[in-house]
Amino acid sequence: MVLATLMWSIAGVVSRFLESASGFEVTFWRSAFNALALVLLLGVMKGPGPLWATLRRGGRALWLSGACWAVMYTAFMMALTLTSVANVLVTMAIGPLFTALLSRAVLGHRLAPRTWAAIALAGVGIAWMYGQEVQASDPRALLGMGVALAVPIAAAVNWTLLQHLKTRQHLGDTPPDMLSAVLVGALLSAAVTLPLAWPLSASPHDLGLLALLGTVQLAIPCLMAVAVARVLSGPEVSLLGLLEVLFGVLWAWLGAGEAPSLAVLGGGGLVLLALVGNEALALRKRVQEAG
Repeated sequence: MVLATLMWSIAGVVSRFLESASGFEVTFWRSAFNALALVLLLGVMKGPGPLWATLRRGGRALWLSGACWAVMYTAFMMALTLTSVANVLVTMAIGPLFTALLSRAVLGHRLAPRTWAAIALAGVGIAWMYGQEVQASDPRALLGMGVALAVPIAAAVNWTLLQHLKTRQHLGDTPPDMLSAVLVGALLSAAVTLPLAWPLSASPHDLGLLALLGTVQLAIPCLMAVAVARVLSGPEVSLLGLLEVLFGVLWAWLGAGEAPSLAVLGGGGLVLLALVGNEALALRKRVQEAG
């Protein structure tokens, strides 16, 4: 899982070295290469026949999850073209809290007091970050952070859906293979952004970098994360997933000279403190109950 977060975290710094590709074209090529890599990888894992059969019979759950993946793929790269890597990653880091709130509203899951405290503390951190951008009168950065918010919202919907399917499985239902939803998301993202990206102008240099992102930064670590989620507990996966924020900000700082602002360091620190504290306490409780 640590290796997966390390691979996810290279998107920001790699995108800063693109020459001519920008906006929707960046998202299109990244999603297209992601889809190609997933077809090959899932084809090897499942065989081409079972893969396409899963896509045909997946039903609404598979396509809803795929739509969530598509939103995450598209919004993430668009946000990186509008604001700093640190702003995007810290905004995305509130995903676990959105998931907790949505699970409470949709599935009726009760939230522990520690989670409510984490939501309040993270809200202060996000308000600090957004307030600084408002004071700086930087509408482009605010737009980028607004676009980045679509990522944790879509992730929360996706995770809540998976929780619902897991509950139904325990009741005897057979859910679709949601691993294929990752491929559906890549295909949807590429299809939606192609008309908006036309005419394509990416140089061979850019295509190489975007192929790297589609394969190494998306396809492989997404499959790795799904695999380790079968072994690690939810709190462990969430806690380790936060390393993407730290790795990503560090790469952008060292590799592209994109130093985070004081507001990002302060607000982001509060968000990470809230998330780490909540997940660590949850993990501790699970260990105590297991013992």
